[in-house]
Amino acid sequence: MIKLDEKKLAGLKTGSKHLAETYGEKGTPSREEFEAKAKAWYYAELLRDERKRQKLTQQQLGERIGKKREYISALEQGQTDMQLSTFMLIANALGLRFSLVVG
Repeated sequence: MIKLDEKKLAGLKTGSKHLAETYGEKGTPSREEFEAKAKAWYYAELLRDERKRQKLTQQQLGERIGKKREYISALEQGQTDMQLSTFMLIANALGLRFSLVVG
């Protein structure tokens, strides 16, 4: 059995506190930029995982949407921003459907 040191646990930062200290409070430009990049990475991961699940190469996916393999690679590695139109092209090429929830 592992014994936890309560003093050490009490000194740990919460995730929210760490984000605030590192990227700023919610609503600040630096925090908004971080959260936008995190969401872009997450969506790129979803598309990459689906591409791999379907056993498609980056080259094959690129051919389906009229882009080069290098572009697909850069998107999946978070090296370039993905426009909504590109996201939808890739999603459609993978047979994915999304719905928009407002509010």
